[in-house]
Amino acid sequence: MPTPQPQEETPDTQSSLELGVIGNGSVAALIDGRGRIVWCCLPRFDGDATFCALLSPQREGGDWTIELEDFERSEQHYMPNTAVLVTRLYDRTGAGVEIVDYMPRFRSRGRFYHPVLIARRVRPIGGTPRIRVLLRPLCRYGAETPQTTSGSNHIRFLLDGVVARLTSDVASVMLERGLPFFLEKPAHFVLGPDETLTHSPADFIHHTLERTLGYWRNWVRYLSVPYEWQEPIIRAAITLKLCQYEATGAIVAALTTSIPESPHSERNWDYRYCWLRDAAFTVRALNRLGATRSMEEYIRYVFNLVAADGDNEIGPVFGITFEHELTETQVESLTGYRGMGPVRVGNDAWRQRQNDVYGSVVLAAAQVFFDRRLEHPGDELTFRRLERMGEIALRVAETPDAGLWEYRGRSAVHTYSAAMCWAACDRLAHIATELGLDDRARYWHNEAVALHERIVAHAWNAELGTFVDAYDGEHLDASLLLLADIGFIDAMDPRFIATVDAIGEALGRGDYLFRYIAPDDFGAPETSFNICTFWYIEALAATGRKQRARAMFEHMLTQRNPLGLLSEDIAPANGEHWGNFPQTYSMVGLIQAAMRLSRRWEDAL
Repeated sequence: MPTPQPQEETPDTQSSLELGVIGNGSVAALIDGRGRIVWCCLPRFDGDATFCALLSPQREGGDWTIELEDFERSEQHYMPNTAVLVTRLYDRTGAGVEIVDYMPRFRSRGRFYHPVLIARRVRPIGGTPRIRVLLRPLCRYGAETPQTTSGSNHIRFLLDGVVARLTSDVASVMLERGLPFFLEKPAHFVLGPDETLTHSPADFIHHTLERTLGYWRNWVRYLSVPYEWQEPIIRAAITLKLCQYEATGAIVAALTTSIPESPHSERNWDYRYCWLRDAAFTVRALNRLGATRSMEEYIRYVFNLVAADGDNEIGPVFGITFEHELTETQVESLTGYRGMGPVRVGNDAWRQRQNDVYGSVVLAAAQVFFDRRLEHPGDELTFRRLERMGEIALRVAETPDAGLWEYRGRSAVHTYSAAMCWAACDRLAHIATELGLDDRARYWHNEAVALHERIVAHAWNAELGTFVDAYDGEHLDASLLLLADIGFIDAMDPRFIATVDAIGEALGRGDYLFRYIAPDDFGAPETSFNICTFWYIEALAATGRKQRARAMFEHMLTQRNPLGLLSEDIAPANGEHWGNFPQTYSMVGLIQAAMRLSRRWEDAL
């Protein structure tokens, strides 16, 4: 078992991203270093923030706290190779409690059992600890306190659109009034559907905890991890898995909304939706680890999403149950992370054109045509569906868009967007060849070659000696680091090497990389973008600077929070995490860079 990581005490008024995540594919929760559930949306990732203390509600509550009297310190770790979180709290006498938090996930009766349910076991671990259990959900993003009803061993909470029932072997009155009591034996708490448990809370937790541990350990066992950095890769992979909504296959960009990208910047966005690009990155990372089921589920999501759209362009982001419109509003009942509002629900990026999404979908789906392990490999029908993505990509490749950075105040023909449209055509040619569709293979190959020539003519700035971010432009951004990764250019091409060097000089801040430095709609960026740092690490390795790449990667591992997770951004001055959490982009970057840099098993043993 890994050594538990000590958690520094932080004032109750100071939120932090030193958080752990538990989940099961239906719902997820964030838990701080003292074992408080401070963020959880019910009944799904993009639902009402039932636990919203992370974003500072104006009224009391929004948390589920196990409060230890005379608290002195805490430590926290995941059970190895699982999504089960253990928090230990100690008082000044050395007495303590252990909190085990999880959401059940395992196979049962031929399908996955993953209810909208939080299970907690609290047991004494020395002395006679005295605790209070404060279960204080809120409704409508912190605006209201829910009505409750109770029985001898349960409490019902009438939340926004859902009724949750807490069943416990602690007397209801102790929980309703938040009364302190000595914890002399384990206590069990099950917050889930408004249904009577068929077993005691203790038996339910014993049974489902063991099966949940078994599920995660078995899932990890079949990951194709590299020799080095196995623990960080496994934790990143589990975290990505927790961000996929089982019912539809959608993958959210993060589990939170409105954690600012930098202090008081108002760069506060709702990331609880499925960006086709972000999800495609996640799928490709999990594919490399052999976790191909996520790819199959995501392809199902995409095909269901676009089934009724015909030849219409598609947006960059959708709801996890296929919503096309994600109208953005501000929530006044939450003052924001550390009081740094606004808090936004919805995301107006759905209105934008981001032309790289077509290539993202094709690249994410391509492996299904070549991977012989799959029960249902890609066929001609699947290919014809993907061809729709390619035809739209050809049509829009050289038209202005908001780009992958989602500029709200300007548009251009972005190099990365055009190159991803090229990637859609290129991969379709390969897939058609694999399927023996020679006419289609020639068609897509010819289109890819012609488009490639046009992109290079406009995206290469001979005066600067680098590729640039937009057609006939003069600026750099970190997305150019991906040109070799997607096969647009060879990594050892002098033009790519020159671009990598220029990006490192212009956008690098020590061991961190900014996505761009030119002012945007909100001014000049103040924090580094984690996935861009990982892209730069990969580009250094691909261009022969592996020693520098390894040093930067090792540094990034030290920047993870105590539980091995990353948010979207890091402040170079102090290493503080900013942006939504946990960020799939960042965990993807860690996996991809580690797999590129690691020694091979056959060379290490």
